[in-house]
Amino acid sequence: MSTLIWIAVALVVIALYLSWTAGRLDRLHSRLDAARAALDAQLLRRASVAQELGTAGVLDPAASIVLYQAAHAARQSEEEHREVAESELSQALRAVFQDSSQAEAVRGAPGGEEALGELTEAVRRVPMARRFHNDAVRAARALRRHRTVRWFRLAGHAPFPLAFEMDDEPPAALGRVPGAEEAER
Repeated sequence: MSTLIWIAVALVVIALYLSWTAGRLDRLHSRLDAARAALDAQLLRRASVAQELGTAGVLDPAASIVLYQAAHAARQSEEEHREVAESELSQALRAVFQDSSQAEAVRGAPGGEEALGELTEAVRRVPMARRFHNDAVRAARALRRHRTVRWFRLAGHAPFPLAFEMDDEPPAALGRVPGAEEAER
């Protein structure tokens, strides 16, 4: 009789552990979905501001075309080509703002200070959002690699999480915009 009790206790403990692990995995997947949504929002914001700046007429014509085309391609890209398109937008931003003359031209235009501030903030937030997303991917992958998760198929039919790898280095000329510190507070 005591053997049956010990077996029942062991099964309950195993069931509790499996339930806890499945719940943890579910929370990680939810966190991953939220991080991906935040990353998508930041990428869309950066592309929108860059596209708006490319059509504003404050940059020289070649820079405007380069920036507009890269931003448009980033906004319209399919999911499997998104990392490349976003990297190309980063490269276009660095090419357009490789020196401070373009930034000064934008600042000198009416409403240019605000537009440059928006672009600077958008460019600054993309690497943070990507880092949060990739950290969530790393945590979910680590848990999904455990034998218990694989043996009992606790991940269900959720796809294996993939990191978002892109070139997100900001242009050097887009430093801190005066007044941006006050706006963040």
